[in-house]
Amino acid sequence: MAAQNQITVTSPLLPNLEEYNALLQDIWNRKWITNNGYYHQQLEQALAEYLRVPYISLFTNGTLPLITALQALGITEGEVITTPYSFVATSHSIWWNKLKPVFVDIEEDTCGMNPTKIEEAITDKTVAIMPVHCYGCPCNVQAIDAIAKKHNLKVIYDAAHAFGVKIAAPKPPKGGVLDSADPMLYERLKEFAKENRNHPTQAEEVLWSILSRSREDRAPIPPNGGECNTPLSGLGGYKFRRQHIIGQYIADFVCLEKMLVIELDGKYHFLPDQMVDDAVRTDYLNRLGYHVLRFTNEEILCDTDNALAKIFDALQHPLQGAWGHLQRPLQGDGGLVSILKYGDVSTLSFHATKVYNTIEGGAMVMHTPEMKYDVDNLKNFGFRGETTVVAPGINSKMDEMRAAYGLLNLKQVDKAIEARKHVASMYVDALKDVKGIRLFPYEITPFQNADGLSSFSLGEDRGEAHFLWNFAYFPILVTEEYGKTRDELYFHMREQGILGRRYFYPLITDFEPYKDYLSAKPENLPVANRIANQVICLPMHHALSDVDVEKVLNAVAN
Repeated sequence: MAAQNQITVTSPLLPNLEEYNALLQDIWNRKWITNNGYYHQQLEQALAEYLRVPYISLFTNGTLPLITALQALGITEGEVITTPYSFVATSHSIWWNKLKPVFVDIEEDTCGMNPTKIEEAITDKTVAIMPVHCYGCPCNVQAIDAIAKKHNLKVIYDAAHAFGVKIAAPKPPKGGVLDSADPMLYERLKEFAKENRNHPTQAEEVLWSILSRSREDRAPIPPNGGECNTPLSGLGGYKFRRQHIIGQYIADFVCLEKMLVIELDGKYHFLPDQMVDDAVRTDYLNRLGYHVLRFTNEEILCDTDNALAKIFDALQHPLQGAWGHLQRPLQGDGGLVSILKYGDVSTLSFHATKVYNTIEGGAMVMHTPEMKYDVDNLKNFGFRGETTVVAPGINSKMDEMRAAYGLLNLKQVDKAIEARKHVASMYVDALKDVKGIRLFPYEITPFQNADGLSSFSLGEDRGEAHFLWNFAYFPILVTEEYGKTRDELYFHMREQGILGRRYFYPLITDFEPYKDYLSAKPENLPVANRIANQVICLPMHHALSDVDVEKVLNAVAN
């Protein structure tokens, strides 16, 4: 069949060519095409804001941040516990650092590493854990991080599939002022609120100067980023309070009439622990019926008009959403937190096959400015300054062309994820009752609400888990009841011009460099081996039409 008529398993997200050519012309004019140029810096900032992470460092591909992470964490000898169910870059990064990979079996319902097996594999030689968020499905990060803390191990999450994925933060505390007022706590909160009002940040002062203007002086501003004649344009006459106590928290600004809370975040809000605290806080406010709009201080100070337009739009168009009868947050993570905040570092791939791509590319997410400084040195040969080399680093910097490409793709990735979600919903509706086809690991529940909030059972110890999926892949398992083997279906699809992928097959532990490890023996990895022999990833990308999807479904059904 002609290649142009084939339905491919992935398709790259491509920016508008005219827009890209305009940025290329600007790069030509600047004559700075690599080495931390203008677009490189712009993309790092934009990705940190989009992904809600404190610090990010761009790389030329997705393998090099894995290799560099181990070096940056000072891991020079010992064993790293990892998964056999991944792309070989995961284990290769361990090998390139002259460390020994130790493979453990995976969970049935997530394809992530089984925490029980991790704990069983720890010895006095173990120095780190390298789990993978397979297919964009979060592995059991709470259990893995608890094990790492208990045994003083580093954790490097391979999040190549997990661009934009978020998980439910810990639930807000039960009892206390959510259910009944605590006079002592309220008095303390009053003092804090008074102190905050007397000593506002610059961003708080600027925003309050707008929100506090009298109703008579206020003139509506256009929503959705329309032109605003002055930063002091009003907000339709709505009354705001500042440093207002709601339950057990102090909201920066609140409009009680519209149940809208506005929070301003300084840099410390992107630190891992604070990100969890903020997610719990937002979920708490959601449960009281408020919706939350979050801005960075820089957005208020440097892009005031756009921030005001978003506030005005939120006042005019409150949204109903995923949390039952409650209103959902309009911006920020709500009761969710980025999967990238867990562990010591996380790494991303921006390969052309991924949800978001920079043609080739990758990134490392870290939690401190000191580590970003070290990583930025390591990806530039280990140079620190012009004449000093502090470590045997490597050249893995992203160039300006790919950074500009990535900036344009960031503008359209949300729309692409929505298109993927539509494809996934068609697959689920058609395949959920097909005998011998298991929709794995998402079963049939991910599409219950407008936000793409997915839920699935993880067993009695973890209950029902919730996460915001990016629809990176759509794996199915072909069991004996289907009537064909996995490989028979795979080649049947190819005959119909449909390119699925047996992903991940074979296992890493079947490859020559790793097959002789004791931990690679099939009897030690029963779940991983079974799933590897049953899995096919169906075509999943933003460019699939309904006709394409129906063709895939017909091939699976026949």
